[in-house]
Amino acid sequence: MLENLFAVLVACCFLCLIRAWRGKSIPDRMVAIDIMGTLAVGLTALYALISKRDFMIDIALAWIFLSFIGTLALAKYLSNKALDD
Repeated sequence: MLENLFAVLVACCFLCLIRAWRGKSIPDRMVAIDIMGTLAVGLTALYALISKRDFMIDIALAWIFLSFIGTLALAKYLSNKALDD
C-alpha cells in the first residue's frame, strides 16, 4: 500500500518538473517548484515510515522550513520589495 503511494508521489513530482520546465511565467514556475518541494518532503516522510528511520522526519521538517523561507524570499524579490520590508 505504501509503495503504491510512493509511486504516485514520484509521478506527481515528475509532473511538477514538467510544469516548472514549461511554465509560462516566473510565478507559475515558482508554484510548481514549491509543490515539488512539498512532494519531496512527503516522499521523505513516507520513506521514514517504510524504513522505520526516525531521523528522516527531522530531515523532512528542516526541508519544509527551508522551502517555506525560500518561497517567501522569492515572492518578495518578484514583488520588487526589499527583504526587510
